[in-house]
Amino acid sequence: MTLEKQMIKKIMRGSPNYPTRLNDLYDPPSCIYALGNVQLLQRPMIAIVGSRAASPQGLSHAYFFAQSLARSGALIISGLARGIDGAAHKGSLAAESQTLAVCGTGLDITYPKEHFGLAQQIARQGLLVSEFMPGTGPRPFHFPKRNRLIAALSLGVIVIEAAKNSGSLITARIAADLGREIFALPGNIHDGHFAGCHQLIQQGAKLVCKPKEVLEEILLP
Repeated sequence: MTLEKQMIKKIMRGSPNYPTRLNDLYDPPSCIYALGNVQLLQRPMIAIVGSRAASPQGLSHAYFFAQSLARSGALIISGLARGIDGAAHKGSLAAESQTLAVCGTGLDITYPKEHFGLAQQIARQGLLVSEFMPGTGPRPFHFPKRNRLIAALSLGVIVIEAAKNSGSLITARIAADLGREIFALPGNIHDGHFAGCHQLIQQGAKLVCKPKEVLEEILLP
């Protein structure tokens, strides 16, 4: 399924709309593509990431955290994936706020396909971003590249339900290397869905149970 290719804007590095936080990367993209409100690239962002195969409780937590933080003035950023990402975007939109989705495809191609309606809503109410030119389909190596943009754009990353080998840990590690705040929700110690979160907490991520605990660490303008 495709979105409107003619509405996609190309933003070159060095132009006024190019987000300065991307320059913290050792390999910032030479350009990014955007569909929606490009002014949102200057907003303070908090990332919410986690498992694609999340439990109902994990989806509820992502929705609740996103909704609460969006109402407090944060722009919620995630990767449009199944599971936690989708729930975070939906929670932001339910707060009558905007959200930003970083995609692992060209912006005229929606992946996963079942998020086509969500992507359309984000394009109307928020912003879709990619470093891949229109027409580029999903490839496995695209998603680590997407994750580094999420890490760089955010002031902090909240990880919800991440297994030990989750791509969300890539996002968190890049964000930590860039000096961003890292938060993780704890869970059942016998449930592998939380092994990555517990590992992050052991490595120094802040254990959080409520959105206000994130806001105590990240001061929004």
